[in-house]
This record gives sequence, structure tokens and C-alpha cells, in this order.
Amino acid sequence: MRCRIRHNVQMRTILVIDDNPSVVTALEVLFSLRDIRTLRAATPHEGLAMLDGERVDLVVQDMNFQADTTSGEEGIALFRAIRERQPDLPVILLTAWTRLETAIELVKAGAADYLGKPWDDNKLLASVENLLELGESTREVSKLRGERRANRNALHRRFDLRGIVFASSVMERLVELACQVARADAPVLITGPNGAGKERIAEIVHYNSAVKDGPFIQVNCGALPSELIEAELFGAEAGAYTGANKAREGRFEAADGGTLLLDEIANLPPAGQMKLLRVLETGQFERLGSSKTRQVKVRVISATNADLVQMIHQGRFREDLFYRLNVIELNLPPLATRPDDIVPLAESFLVASGTASLSDAARSAILAHAWPGNVRELKNAIQRASLLCRDGLIQPADLGLIARATAPRTSSDSEPDRPAIEAALARARGVISQAAAELGLSRQALYRRMEKLSISNAG
Repeated sequence: MRCRIRHNVQMRTILVIDDNPSVVTALEVLFSLRDIRTLRAATPHEGLAMLDGERVDLVVQDMNFQADTTSGEEGIALFRAIRERQPDLPVILLTAWTRLETAIELVKAGAADYLGKPWDDNKLLASVENLLELGESTREVSKLRGERRANRNALHRRFDLRGIVFASSVMERLVELACQVARADAPVLITGPNGAGKERIAEIVHYNSAVKDGPFIQVNCGALPSELIEAELFGAEAGAYTGANKAREGRFEAADGGTLLLDEIANLPPAGQMKLLRVLETGQFERLGSSKTRQVKVRVISATNADLVQMIHQGRFREDLFYRLNVIELNLPPLATRPDDIVPLAESFLVASGTASLSDAARSAILAHAWPGNVRELKNAIQRASLLCRDGLIQPADLGLIARATAPRTSSDSEPDRPAIEAALARARGVISQAAAELGLSRQALYRRMEKLSISNAG
């Protein structure tokens, strides 16, 4: 004898709405073989009342409830009433009389399936099992989304998130980690591709730290000539370099008692790297052209899209400085790897730019795009589209997205070949992490592939 015992599990439940008792009994026996509980209703009114009071996973409904009626009008009205109450509840239509055209229209309107009487037991059970499994998956996804939404709300209540918009679990974890490490008096290294939002993560770290009331100073090490970076960071005395007519304060002095964000830290020249290491260790430095030692208390956050480990191997970045900066690393993934964030970000940019909205086709277009420029590219595309669209509705053509060809793969080992790797490296301007993301590889895998093919990364 087969006996299944279900502990602490909600039994799957089907509501059968049919005025023929023999039909309901036959379905009840059939479903019981799969451990499915059956609820019975003889009229549409009774069925709707039962829906209001019971948890139901699926409805099997007749289309006609009067002996002299074959129009299906009662069934249509019942189906629409069910959809109004529970839009996601799957409904199977079951009848011997309704015209096929009517059933097709209802399936287009959202009915899960249509079966005629007498039905095929195997086909009906297959449909029921598939719909119940799909419903369970949908509920699980909804539950996870609800939990993530609750976690995001809790983060917003507990911390100053600086208006950051996210919906993906990977960004939720990153933001939560940034808030956790904010109170620690330790350097933070934020890594990730250009345009992904590293500055916003740095703001979150500062504004949730013990020095949140102090200054938050940013300097882009990649936007300054190498001969001026030291003066920008540490200050300079009059005459220290050509054009220095008077003494000037550096960014470390300006950030005293607060936070200094060193963006594009990989562009710091060797002399600047040595001075930075000393500041991190002692808080002391000298202005350019001065022998006077100055003391500051600064929380340092650095950011880069470069592969600092590779730069260490190439002798272009100090290993001791890397480990001093990388006490805590926050890695910001490319936008293409967190699609749940794309539409919420786009909608937030629309709120900021005007009254335009995204059409369904535009939503599909932005979800399909690779976004090599990340959040910055998305923001620019939305701002452009909001200006060009007609009647306030953005269409795909308004976005100006250029199709991005995927890198070809070899058929022998399903790994990128030399031309694909070299092209990806060229498009990424030599940034390994960005090229690896485009090729669908990890950085380590790309390194191994480059070594195997004797590919250098001189660019």
C-alpha cells in the first residue's frame, strides 16, 4: 500500500466550479491520486465566495451552468470575476459546449488552459501539475522579492543611502556591506568598471561613518597630469613648480577630520604612491617644496576600474600600498550583470528629468542592451530619450542604443580565440575586468587564456 505523509506542508488545493456532481466527483478522485485537495462549488456565486475564504492554488471551471445554455456567457463572467479577484491565479476552462473561438479568446485573456469534456486524464493531470509547480515558483519568487523589498526598506531606515536606487540582491549585499564597514576606521577600496557608481558607494561609506560630519573631498587621480597629482593631494609651497605663485593647501589637508576619495587610484605616480603609503601609516606628509611635516586624520577611500594585481606584477603599483588600501574591498559589478537594477534606475532618472515614461518596448530594449558604459550610459540614454520622445512615451528608437556584437567563440573549446580577446581588450582599453565581463569569463580565466595564447596587454 502506498502511503504519503506530509508534515507541516500546505496541501495543494484546486477549486472545481461545476454544476455536474459526477464531474466534480471524477475530478476529486483523479486529483486525490496526486495528493491534491479538491474544493467543490456548484455555481459561480458559490465558487467566488469560496475563493474569498480559502487558499486556492488553481481553479478548474465549467463554462455553462444552465442545462439549456451553451453560449458560455456565465463561464466568461466567472472567469473575469476570478481574474479581478486574483489576477495571478491559474484557471483551466473545462466544457463540452462552448465554441472554440470563445475559449481561444479567454486563453488570450489569461486562462491557463482549455480542455473539452470528456477530458484526457493524463493531459489534464500534466496541465495541473505544471500549473501548480509554476504557481509555487511564482509564489517563491514573490516571497523573495518581498523579503528583498523589506530588507531594502530596513536599510533605508537605518542608514543614509544617499538616494541610491537598486533592486538586485547583489547590490543589496554590497550596500549593506558598505554600511557595515562605514563605522570601521580602515581604508576601503572600491573596485568596478567605469560608470557603475563607485562614487555613490563611497558617499554611503562616508555619510554612515564616525566622520560623517567632517568634509567629504574627492579627487580624480586620472584627470590630472602626473606632475600635478602630488601637489593636488599634498599641497605645494610657492615656487615648488612652474606656475605655483603662492602656497596652496592639498586635498589631505582639506579632508582633515573627514573622508578623502581617491578615484582612479591606479593613475597615482610612483612618488605619489610612496607618499600616500606614509600618510596611511602615520597621517604625516610634507607639501611639495617644503620640509615641514604636517599631521592629518583622514579616512581614505580609493576607487579604481584597473586590475591592481596585474599592475603590481608589471611593477606599476606598489604591493605594500595595495594591501594598505585593500583592508576592505567593495566590488561593484557591471550593470549588465544585475538586470534587476536596470528598470528601477531608468525610472529614477525619468523622475529626475521630467514626465516621460517608458513604453513596454523601451523596457525590453534597455533590458536587452549590454550597457558597456554602465549606469552612466543608462542615465545619458534616458535623459536623451526623455527629450526626443513624442507624447511623453519613450520608444526604443528614442534611446539611441547601438547594438553591441558579442565576441565570437571558438567551436573547439567554447573559449574566446585570439581575435576575440584582442578585440575585447582594445574595447576595454586594456582593463582586464571589463574585457573579462564582455567575454563572459572571470579575470583569472582570461589571464589563463591570454597566457595560453601568448597575448600581452600592453594597451
